[in-house]
Amino acid sequence: MVDVAITGGTIRGTTEYGVARFLGIPYAAPPFGPHRMKPPAPVRPWHGVREATSYGPTAPKGEYPPQYRAIFPEPVIPGGECLNLNVWTPADALPGGSLPVFVWVHGGSFTNGSNAVAAYDGSAFARDGVVCVAVNYRLGAEGFLFTAADRGAGTANLGLLDQIAALRWVQANIRAFGGDPARVTVGGQSAGAMAVTTLLSMPSAAGLFSQVIAQSGAAANTLTAETGIAVARTLAGRLGTEPERAAIADVDLDSVVEAVTELVTEIQTTRDVAKWGALALSTLPFAPVVDSANLPRHPLEAFRSGAGSDVAVLAGANRQEARLFLVAPGIIGDIDETALAELAAAYGLPRAGLETYRRRFPGLAPGDLLAQVVTDWYYTVPAVRLAEARAQGGGTTWVYRFDWPRPEDNHGLGAAHAVELPYVFDTTGRPELEPLIGPAPSRAVAASTHDVWVRFITGGDPGWPAYRAGTRTTALLGETVSVVDDPDAALRRAWDGRR
Repeated sequence: MVDVAITGGTIRGTTEYGVARFLGIPYAAPPFGPHRMKPPAPVRPWHGVREATSYGPTAPKGEYPPQYRAIFPEPVIPGGECLNLNVWTPADALPGGSLPVFVWVHGGSFTNGSNAVAAYDGSAFARDGVVCVAVNYRLGAEGFLFTAADRGAGTANLGLLDQIAALRWVQANIRAFGGDPARVTVGGQSAGAMAVTTLLSMPSAAGLFSQVIAQSGAAANTLTAETGIAVARTLAGRLGTEPERAAIADVDLDSVVEAVTELVTEIQTTRDVAKWGALALSTLPFAPVVDSANLPRHPLEAFRSGAGSDVAVLAGANRQEARLFLVAPGIIGDIDETALAELAAAYGLPRAGLETYRRRFPGLAPGDLLAQVVTDWYYTVPAVRLAEARAQGGGTTWVYRFDWPRPEDNHGLGAAHAVELPYVFDTTGRPELEPLIGPAPSRAVAASTHDVWVRFITGGDPGWPAYRAGTRTTALLGETVSVVDDPDAALRRAWDGRR
């Protein structure tokens, strides 16, 4: 057992195999009662020594749509202090020190996930000299409701404000765990990646971190105020109340969570473009909104103007991201040529562009080809646009593509969405991750991928040239790291002017 004095009081963690763990540390007050649907309030101090030996409460959330539940087991831990974080650090680094810090923001479509997910155990980072911090933040309507009155009021994007509060906690307290507040990398995957790239553009987050890692998510799915307002109206209609923040906050929490879950499940399951418009493609009705206050500009616009140019960024995607969304529900084999053409067109890819994919992947079945199209629309191209926008604004970005494993090795998923997570955290040995990564995950891939993250977090350079318009250098991650210029250039060009 080990005690550490921090903001709020003293906590007691545990040590094992050279790693000290402190779990469930509150960084803000419980976001309920008088604090519900409002910006995060300061943490409540406690008396005596607070045990930090088990994960803290998870943010209120529903279940994933049924097709994803076996792949992504969702810990649900009740309690009001859901704005909490976990710290893993080398036991011999306590107290004081100058170690690099990695702050992790989980994914989950802004409506699911938590810092208690098995894949996010930060022990391997601590083993390799990095202080790892994993944060919770408010989800769904509690964190990303946007109403007409929120425009310019500073009352929206609460999930992002939670993350900023956690980063401020890190600045104030991380030395007590051996970390250096001047060497903070903030990273995330999927919705978490969209969040951290958005933080990079927010004036209120400036100076809280010096590096960013964005895995399978960039700023492309930021919502307009109009879309946010439309979502609030739909949610309020389902709840039988007015589309106003105070009115929705007066509704029973469980009812709001249930309505959010039903709304997200409907959008993700039906993907009805006629009904939901762009949300049928992004499937994210709750997400960062350009609110003219906390998020004054679209992130890509801000990056082109130089916002965050002093922050180094590592960004990328997995080679077969969208297989998750076709394999998990069991529909990849149901896609025929007609459906492929119609869906590709819905994503904005013209017939000539689809022919480019056919030439690149000759003989690929229509469902498998659609997976490649959607992968690029949702993940690969947005990472490129992020790197391009930052280069225009003077920022430096490194780009990667995660290429492991083959579909036959993990139940048909391949290098699908989220598959890289256990490799990044070097947690591939966790049995609950088998539905995602298969029964025999490669130790070589875990070693090489985790090492890239450690190199970037520690030294600010992952080991290959930064992305430039003339070369478009990209690292392909597998059992080894291979570096190529402009991989699949023809596919990238097929989206020019369209994504």
